[in-house]
Amino acid sequence: MQPTGRAVPAPHPDAESQPFWDAAAQGRFLIKRCTSCGEAHWFPRTLCPFCWSDKTEWIEGSGTGTIYSWTVMHRAKPPYAVAYVELAEGPRMLTNIVECDLDRLHIGQQVELVFTPTSGEDTPPVPMFRPIGG
Repeated sequence: MQPTGRAVPAPHPDAESQPFWDAAAQGRFLIKRCTSCGEAHWFPRTLCPFCWSDKTEWIEGSGTGTIYSWTVMHRAKPPYAVAYVELAEGPRMLTNIVECDLDRLHIGQQVELVFTPTSGEDTPPVPMFRPIGG
């Protein structure tokens, strides 16, 4: 099953997430890393979820990962895949898998980042993933 395009709602950046969305508009994928304990985390937030330090920094993510788990929303028109992708940096990210055959997705599949346009005007794209090698 090959999905077709669907409208993706525009994000609503706030002061904490604005650097992420500004980078996304430039085609860059940022994640947060704690400078106290060294752990990378997703979603971006001021406090580290591992040690509660406020010493976090933005780093550029590799944009690659593997499918940790996924499901296909068959009731939606068109159907689409929702997945947890384990980023190469370690965190797991809830996202969509696009540009793929939904019947061929599997756990452990290598994926790469693709920014998908949103439905608003002058709104940043959202990060999604597609299988590497089709």
